[in-house]
Amino acid sequence: MAELANCSRCGAVYVMTIRDICQDCYKKEEEAFQTVYHFLREKKNREATMIEIVEATGVEEKMIMKFVKERRLLPTDFPNLAYPCDRCGRGITTGKLCENCQKELKSELAIVEEEERTKQEREERERENVYFSFNKDKN
Repeated sequence: MAELANCSRCGAVYVMTIRDICQDCYKKEEEAFQTVYHFLREKKNREATMIEIVEATGVEEKMIMKFVKERRLLPTDFPNLAYPCDRCGRGITTGKLCENCQKELKSELAIVEEEERTKQEREERERENVYFSFNKDKN
């Protein structure tokens, strides 16, 4: 049985398929994509920045970023298409984090893992040093 849901964009009730938006919003999104894509296909616009694309097409920056994240618009074809890193806001073309934030998180994770490993080793040593005594006099 089909599942009913509210469109995440307009709130209308629709039968949920693979999308989280209704058919009307999907059509609007596709029209926006075509507008941006046709703008960028022109040779003079291939190196347009996000702001220039928004101004020229009228399509929201959020929508353009969605197209880039979905890999419908590739920064390899359009080099100035970038969206903000989820952590610091620096412009990136792939993933969710820039290289600096990735490196920072990896180093922080390595530190936490080392602390956890040290803690486990200490707990194991403490367990090894526990002695039990048996009182023969007690019945």
